[in-house]
Amino acid sequence: MSRWNSPRAIATEQITLWLLTLVLIRAVVMLNQAGVHEIVLALVPVLFMYMPVLACNLRGADSWSYPLALPAFNDKTPWVEALKLNAILIGVIVVPFVVIYHFWQTLVFGHEFEGTLPSQPLMLIGYHLFFVAIPEEMFYRGYMMSRFDELFTPRWRVFGTLVGPGLLVTCVLFAFGHSIVQVQWWHFAIIVPSLAFGWLRARTDNIIAGAMFHAWCNITVAFLDTAYGIIEP
Repeated sequence: MSRWNSPRAIATEQITLWLLTLVLIRAVVMLNQAGVHEIVLALVPVLFMYMPVLACNLRGADSWSYPLALPAFNDKTPWVEALKLNAILIGVIVVPFVVIYHFWQTLVFGHEFEGTLPSQPLMLIGYHLFFVAIPEEMFYRGYMMSRFDELFTPRWRVFGTLVGPGLLVTCVLFAFGHSIVQVQWWHFAIIVPSLAFGWLRARTDNIIAGAMFHAWCNITVAFLDTAYGIIEP
């Protein structure tokens, strides 16, 4: 066994990579908050996409062994599969999700439905898909979950797909990684949708399906938050 692939080495590498990447991202966000031009925030997706590549290079591994990139656009099969899986999943959850959101905001927080839409919806969609979802899925599900699966062999079959403890560990790190960048009390709840992101990664062996659903979750919440007056249009 390579010294890089012992259980201790994998766990150490993963936690170090996670902490280092999130601390660097926090530093980037703090620079922006301190007045540095928002162009500095472009470093956030770059860090998510290329820190795993750096980790592979340091241990002499082939980064192409991990799903760190999107399928080729001329390879229709994974794209069609991703769209189908998202259509099924979104179709199942969209109504209860919106209903629960409505009662949560109106009964718990006292917000009222205003029906306002985001002022730049296309930019919002593009931001959450390309700036947030795809880079984060490359980092967490493309690399971290794949690497954890080398440590914890997948052994549970969920809806016909084999997953393991690596999915759960990655979900926890994904949720609380947000708090390293900026603390919010509700970050623990991110574990729930991230279970689906990880399942989609395991089902398809690539990140595009999970990235699509990740983006849909973010975009839907952004539209709803605007509609209920929680954020500015």
